[in-house]
Amino acid sequence: MPEPAREPGSGTEPARPGAPRPARAWSESLGRLRAAATTEPGRLRIIGAVLAAVVAVFGAATAWQVDDRAAAAADVVGRSQPLSADAASIYRSLADADTASSSGFLAGEKESRELRERYLADIANASRLLVKAAANTSGADRSRQEIALLGEGLPRYTGLIEQARANNRQGLPLGGAYLRYANEQMSEELLPAAQRLYEAETGRLYRDYEAADAWPWPALGAGLLALGVLAWAQRRNYLRTHRVFNHGLLLATAASVAVLLWLVAGHTVARSGLVESRTDGQESLKVLNDARISSLQARANENLTLVSRGAVLAADNKSDKYDVDFAGNMNELDTRLARAARLADDLAGAEPVSRAAAAVREWQERHRAARATDVQGDYQGALDQVIGRTGSTGASFDVVDAALQEAVAHEQEEFTRAARGGAGAFGGLVAGAVVLALLGAVGAVLGIGRRLSEYR
Repeated sequence: MPEPAREPGSGTEPARPGAPRPARAWSESLGRLRAAATTEPGRLRIIGAVLAAVVAVFGAATAWQVDDRAAAAADVVGRSQPLSADAASIYRSLADADTASSSGFLAGEKESRELRERYLADIANASRLLVKAAANTSGADRSRQEIALLGEGLPRYTGLIEQARANNRQGLPLGGAYLRYANEQMSEELLPAAQRLYEAETGRLYRDYEAADAWPWPALGAGLLALGVLAWAQRRNYLRTHRVFNHGLLLATAASVAVLLWLVAGHTVARSGLVESRTDGQESLKVLNDARISSLQARANENLTLVSRGAVLAADNKSDKYDVDFAGNMNELDTRLARAARLADDLAGAEPVSRAAAAVREWQERHRAARATDVQGDYQGALDQVIGRTGSTGASFDVVDAALQEAVAHEQEEFTRAARGGAGAFGGLVAGAVVLALLGAVGAVLGIGRRLSEYR
């Protein structure tokens, strides 16, 4: 059939069924909104919707940001700090194994069972912690590369040590060469990789710290906005009705104030605990771990001075390389112990550091005496002064190591206590913010509804 004729000049096209008209729909919605805003009931409905939305957004922003910070604080306590501590323990175990192996080599057939078991325990601990680190570290390429390098290099090192030990037991001079090569592998490959792993995990720890104690500015801004809008709505209500209180709006205001105060107080307490755990715990732990590593390296170089008997020279081609390295290690140890003493915030932390510093001074005096004996040609006398059970440099080293281990244990407890207290301050805040925000939004709707009922 032919289409019906259009009216001349009408200028209208026949409507197509189902054709979308979003622009017209939007225009009609705005028109209805403007029409509603010309009456007081319409304005009240708009105000109620805005109040409920603002309070709900405040609650959601608070829950979101607190949840992020609580997760970062939990990572500090349960993940990144333990991984950093494990990385430091890997380094210490490797350095101690190198020290124990050189001490055992010097003792030869007189190597004590305790010394041998110490070496084996260090290797087993390093291997166990490497497996743990590989299982728990995130997909960070840097950490995984260092773990793989350590996993490949550790068996080579232990093989060299066993060859050195076997040759030494047979009285073959080749044993010293194997030991020096093993020490070279340790100092140039394994320990640098362990140091890089420690730095990577410690960097992750500090990033978690920054994420946990950052102020939640968007949530705070949303809270101030919510209170400002609620104050304006109540003032408007008072000017129009001369009523001081609207119970619903008052409830919404009280709920918003409660969330804001809880957010500020909770974050302040959490930040305080985390800062304390970092300054009084983690920073001291890092310095003490570095000091202990310096002492272990110094002891290994002291032993190797007697093993090499001047066969390896320093850069000046005159001095014994291992004796020069020993002096550098001891200077680092003095510096780190002085800093650890400044960081110690109580007697329980300061006393073992002071004891370690005194033992270091004694160690240096005994080392000078042992070197003088060795230079005079009395190798056996020097050996007794280095690895003897009493009055030796080894005895002084044992005091230093035990004191530093005690200080590390104390600072670890300080860190755990402060960090857990900080993380605990976030407890309940996410759920509380959601519940109070919903209560505030309901209160705002009810308060405006009470006013609307006066127009019915």
